[in-house]
Amino acid sequence: MSQNSTTVLEPRSLPNFVETPYVQDMAKRAMAYIAAGFPIHFRGISGTGKTTLAMHVASMIGRPVVMIHGDEEFSTSDLVGGETGFHRRKVVDNYIHTVKKTEEDMQKRWADNRLTVACKNGFTLIYDEFTRTRPEANNILLSVLQERMLDLPAPRQGEGNYLKVHPDFTAIFTSNPEEYAGVHRSQDALRDRMITLDVDHFDEETEIRITEFKSGLVNGDATKIVRIVRGLRESDTYEFAPTVRGCIMIAKTLVVREAAVDKDDPIFRQTCMDILSSETSRIGTAGSQKRVKRVINELIEEIC
Repeated sequence: MSQNSTTVLEPRSLPNFVETPYVQDMAKRAMAYIAAGFPIHFRGISGTGKTTLAMHVASMIGRPVVMIHGDEEFSTSDLVGGETGFHRRKVVDNYIHTVKKTEEDMQKRWADNRLTVACKNGFTLIYDEFTRTRPEANNILLSVLQERMLDLPAPRQGEGNYLKVHPDFTAIFTSNPEEYAGVHRSQDALRDRMITLDVDHFDEETEIRITEFKSGLVNGDATKIVRIVRGLRESDTYEFAPTVRGCIMIAKTLVVREAAVDKDDPIFRQTCMDILSSETSRIGTAGSQKRVKRVINELIEEIC
């Protein structure tokens, strides 16, 4: 549905959501902090399921969801809204046919953006990768999270510069670690107003179940793929640690190509090389790629 041109999502978990004890524990802790009145911040490297977990918690809250994706180009108005033009009103009074009276009135129009819509209506806000937005744009959140007041840059129609935040409003944030490219350092004052839960790689059971659900692989094939990826992760020979996304990519590709999870299947071996080499490096220097591929080959021989 839509609210003032802002897309509002139904509070549902993502399809094929896998709920294991690890996920249940994270969600339970998050819900406890939310019940105590605190916004939640899921922090972790790319591919650890932060956004999926945020959507799951939002579905547990049960309120409509407004989603914002952090952006370097965002300003405060991109979050709260602003004046977008003028509304012209013209009244012609010709009650006495010999007298024509004309009145004109022009008023600035205000358009709410997503943060204002969520605050006004008590929706759940998911601010995904919020540290990709410049800190000065995010300063508007300080009063929202602490005083439960939204300080607007201009008066809305018939209202002042302040909007009282609806009591059902909840905020869930996600972010990558600050050393990631394109990520800004979050303000201490903002970070101090939220409870940060660090999201690590899933346990083996969860990664296996996610891979099975997302790809349809059965009979232990997903287990072998997950153990290859986890073995590479533990080898510390990469620039970036491989995640469950790599497992899903390999599994889905093998299903499409009708290849076997077998060390003697060249498609399987090449798929592992292509996907895991891509996922674990940004620069792709020859030395690092050679080390990664050597470890992948050893893991395939050992596990398959």
